[in-house]
Amino acid sequence: MPKFHEPVDAERKPGWLKVRLHHTAAYAEVRQIVERRGLHTICSSGHCPNQAECWSRRTATFMILGNVCTRGCRFCATQTGRPLAPDTDEPRRVAESVALMGLRHVVVTSVTRDDLPDGGASHWAATVEAIRLQNPDVVIELLIPDLDAHPDLLDVIVASKPDIIGHNIETVERLTPEVRSKARYSTSLATLRHLSAQGMTTKSGLMVGLGESDDEVLRTLAELRAAGVRIVTLGQYLRPTLEHYPVAAYITPEKFERYRLQALKMGFDYCASGPLVRSSYMAEEAIQAIKNRQA
Repeated sequence: MPKFHEPVDAERKPGWLKVRLHHTAAYAEVRQIVERRGLHTICSSGHCPNQAECWSRRTATFMILGNVCTRGCRFCATQTGRPLAPDTDEPRRVAESVALMGLRHVVVTSVTRDDLPDGGASHWAATVEAIRLQNPDVVIELLIPDLDAHPDLLDVIVASKPDIIGHNIETVERLTPEVRSKARYSTSLATLRHLSAQGMTTKSGLMVGLGESDDEVLRTLAELRAAGVRIVTLGQYLRPTLEHYPVAAYITPEKFERYRLQALKMGFDYCASGPLVRSSYMAEEAIQAIKNRQA
């Protein structure tokens, strides 16, 4: 595969990483709904470059179980520390917000809660059930932590019957110890393998530009597919602050397209691949692609 990249310049990002602002009336309304109900979104906590665009399309990725993570991954902008106890009213408020926004496809993620005996699995299930009760026709997509790949905990979430369960592999195996906190590459694959074996539509994503090789990216994609993953995303890693892991390279749109085509050849039902792609960006397109392939 040709090596399309641009050397990193700390003072300048390539033009394809420029983000267009979408501060519309819909954006303001979504922001008001989120703030008034005391909810967290990964859009804000994760410094997502697509926040304005997605909120203007009346789409948001809710982040449950607080905004303090028990892990300190070197790529992530989310706060690390000692979290508060889970808010038992949060599932209801999330469900109510989904209804107010008129969402057809909702994405829910969370911080990692290694401090909880069940890793937050019961709270996840309660959130899915609350959303479904108020919004029976909405597509529910989850982006969960690895839960240390414990089958019994993963099955609690599966039993709540979301439509898609995602867990991000984040990076290639070689870089995992440097970039991720506590998480193991093999644990992430085991998590996805179990979810797939339970009949779930599974999804994963990885960042590029951390210093990985083309062969490593393709090997990771192949291992995700072997684990039963049907939907995959690839996006450019952007350093949140100077305290985080440095960017090794800015990957061009042409190379992202090559990755996308390779993923589809491997048998993924859907692949979103581009500099500004994030796990939940245009998430509703994946379900439509799967339906089209099944038709």
